[in-house]
Amino acid sequence: MSERADQPPAEATRHAPRHKSRPRLSAVGIIGEVLITAGVLVLAFLGWQLWWNDMIMAGQQSKAAAEISQTWIDDERSSRDQAADTPQTTDPGESAPADFGDPVVREAPPSAQSFAVLYVPRFGADYHRSIAEGIGNNVLNSSRSGIGHYPDTQMPGEVGNFALAAHRSANGGGMHLINELQLGDAIYVQTADGYYTYRFRDLEYVAPTAVDVIAPVPHNPDVAPVDRFITLTSCNPLLSTDERIIAYGVLEAWQPTSAGPPAEVATVINAQAQAQG
Repeated sequence: MSERADQPPAEATRHAPRHKSRPRLSAVGIIGEVLITAGVLVLAFLGWQLWWNDMIMAGQQSKAAAEISQTWIDDERSSRDQAADTPQTTDPGESAPADFGDPVVREAPPSAQSFAVLYVPRFGADYHRSIAEGIGNNVLNSSRSGIGHYPDTQMPGEVGNFALAAHRSANGGGMHLINELQLGDAIYVQTADGYYTYRFRDLEYVAPTAVDVIAPVPHNPDVAPVDRFITLTSCNPLLSTDERIIAYGVLEAWQPTSAGPPAEVATVINAQAQAQG
């Protein structure tokens, strides 16, 4: 008997693939999938929050630094006698900055008070953060500073070690790119008196217990200092406190506020004047 035209051949029917039904998920499986999905979402949220918080805090800290910087500049201009001779400014084309004598050194301010602004072009063309006295959370986690000065270490321009601390990847990440510093990079510090130019010399990684890195002569606490150092400290690796990353610099020059800022940071400083004007 011939097969009907509207029916598949028997051979094709025998070899036709069968659709397997999907096994049902158990209650435990459903709960597991929900927990995994929730975990992924929580991690994504935390990552976004850390990034967003850093960005917001960095913007607030930069704004605060610009405000205090411009206040010093405006105060100097208003107090200067217009008829008096102004100090010779540094010519950006000169191979060496003008000599303004020994740098002015002030005493350390009260705890948590901002007294300087840090500029590190390697961290970004518009990087600038306020430096406050102390390294507690009221300074390092502050939206007004983020960079802390180790108490009992030297002040800007002083013989010895001007030692600073900041986070790398939280609360503004003031030293997020410290590991990218290169030999000879400039590190500028501005105070009410003027600008201090340090040059980066060395980078190292130490245990958290290596407190001698902030000695007047790093790693040599019993030696009397003759140079003017700057030391930047932060945690390493990112999002960890397992060790410390340390960057050292040596003072190269200083110039008073009336001489204007060093050429490399003049753009960001002039921009802040326009923004507030």
